[in-house]
Amino acid sequence: MTRTTGTSTWTDLSVTDLPAAKAFYAGLFDWEFEDLGEDFHHYHLIRREGALVGGLMDVTGMTCPEGKPLEAEWGVFLEVDDVDSRAQKVTAAGGTLVMPPDSLSDFGRMCVALDATGAVIGLWQSGTNQGFEFTGGPGSPVWFELMTHQFDTAAAFYTEVFDANLVPMSDPMEDTSFRYWTNGPGEQASWGLGDATGVMPEAAAGWRVYFGVEASEPALAKVAELGGTVLDGPVDSPFGRIATIADPCGASFQISAMSEAVPEG
Repeated sequence: MTRTTGTSTWTDLSVTDLPAAKAFYAGLFDWEFEDLGEDFHHYHLIRREGALVGGLMDVTGMTCPEGKPLEAEWGVFLEVDDVDSRAQKVTAAGGTLVMPPDSLSDFGRMCVALDATGAVIGLWQSGTNQGFEFTGGPGSPVWFELMTHQFDTAAAFYTEVFDANLVPMSDPMEDTSFRYWTNGPGEQASWGLGDATGVMPEAAAGWRVYFGVEASEPALAKVAELGGTVLDGPVDSPFGRIATIADPCGASFQISAMSEAVPEG
């Protein structure tokens, strides 16, 4: 079923060493990769036990519009009803189009933009590909969030462009000065918006993807064994034991052992 406008719908990984990336994620999450061939620039679909997780592409030798080489990173796409009209909203709301709207066969229609804070965000209008399949299990995307030093600007942008329904998180944080809102209340929430001011350097802010793991310690041991790096954590939270990981290409993501969640209070 097609997701509604503003809902997190897809994630993909840009890599600079395709064999190393495939070996790392296959070993960590038991992912399998399907090469779509030359017509799609060898874009790979990622699956786990048949369920669609996201995509992967080797960007070696590719450059951004300013001419700088593309870096290894995870990207997030939000569902839209009409990518062309929403792309116009991007620029009207202070964002910049990096890749203009384009169709990918019958899979869907997409574009990539910088939001009004400079964070990269993708827009996806579903065709036959209606996004990742949420299983909630190991290796599945379980959460998405934008951490930003320009909270109010970001909130206004995503409300205007994606019809975001941003509400304060229902579970209060220990630090009451830290703002965290979700797109939709409670169990309806599809992603979060956090105020990174005083929490992380501005260079580290941006969209983040969380993948589920059964248990944190075995996962962290596997990360080291496979050539990845633990950048932060693990830390306990009401939403699972969380750590930030860099893969062998340098792309960062979060893992969450939801079975290890620690209730507040």
